[in-house]
Amino acid sequence: MSERLNKELSRRGVCSRREADRLIESGQVLVNGQVAVMGQQVESTDPIEVRGRETIRPRSLKTLIWYKPRGTICTFSEKERPNINDRLKLAFGFKYAGRLDRDSEGLLVLSTDGDLIHRLTHPSFGHEKEYEVLVHRRVTLGEVERLERGLNLEDGLARALRAEQPEPGRLILVLQEGRNRQIRRMCKALGLKVERLIRTRFGGLNLDLQVGESRMLKPNEIRNLLGESDD
Repeated sequence: MSERLNKELSRRGVCSRREADRLIESGQVLVNGQVAVMGQQVESTDPIEVRGRETIRPRSLKTLIWYKPRGTICTFSEKERPNINDRLKLAFGFKYAGRLDRDSEGLLVLSTDGDLIHRLTHPSFGHEKEYEVLVHRRVTLGEVERLERGLNLEDGLARALRAEQPEPGRLILVLQEGRNRQIRRMCKALGLKVERLIRTRFGGLNLDLQVGESRMLKPNEIRNLLGESDD
């Protein structure tokens, strides 16, 4: 099955579709040894070079989920430790969707499929993320309602799609956006101290691992992650 070249480059983790268009237009992309053109259709088996370097073919695409432990930094940079590679020893080409800060834990999606990562992280696709948040005290009904109405933070209004307190001091929050330390800052605005923060769902995929465990996703699980039907 053929795809537009810009989408194929995104799937191979080279760059975004917009950046791919820029590279194609400037003549920096070759398909089967020939300079590519805008809107070109390619096969998944076609050799593609960008700036003289061959891209990874999609047959090697892999997607996994991992229960990121608390204390691990969401980065592949050796300058910050302990990082993802210290825990998982992944091959080159993996990227993650939806950063979790060092003190947070839970479901992290990692993939060599750049287009998948783009679809999971770009706000236009609206994938929900669910969190369990343990705080130091009971949250009042008014405070729960404020989490849904929105709180004014330094970078604008922040709100949860849904907020509930199934038991005292335990919040379930569902977000679509993912600003830096958003939940912690929202809780701080209400005078709440976050004692534990766990991402338990990403899109249609629930956390079903123990701390530190990981596993590869099957095609039907990727469709569930994206909220796509098997029909």
